[in-house]
Amino acid sequence: MLAAAQRLRRSTDFAAAVRGGRRAGRGAVVVHLTVPVPADPNLSTSSEPVRDDSAEQSSALSRAGFVVSKAVGNAVIRNRVKRRLRALVQDRLTALPAGSTLVVRALPAAAEVSYPRLATDLDAAIAVARSPRERRSR
Repeated sequence: MLAAAQRLRRSTDFAAAVRGGRRAGRGAVVVHLTVPVPADPNLSTSSEPVRDDSAEQSSALSRAGFVVSKAVGNAVIRNRVKRRLRALVQDRLTALPAGSTLVVRALPAAAEVSYPRLATDLDAAIAVARSPRERRSR
């Protein structure tokens, strides 16, 4: 089970990750991954350091949240999908850069896929979200 400090709980945290993160969908899941950008000390023009409590907390641990809507199924099925996703993400959260935020959204297909297939879809989606964006040629 994920530690309390590793779980997203507030809707503002979910919204920030969904709006500001990279999105990648594979199979039965869609992931939104926000990786913190390291601060450049040369860019600071002020002599006083700016204190941001939320940045301080998020820099220590990577955090994860899950979205499983009613479209996935009834409460029993939604809870089973959440338990499976939590177990899969727990193993993969340490591989993400410190301070990352991961939101995993289960698609309706997540109710029918097997556990190994769900793991494969999650790994593929995280890999795409972590890869640098390619420039589109016009």
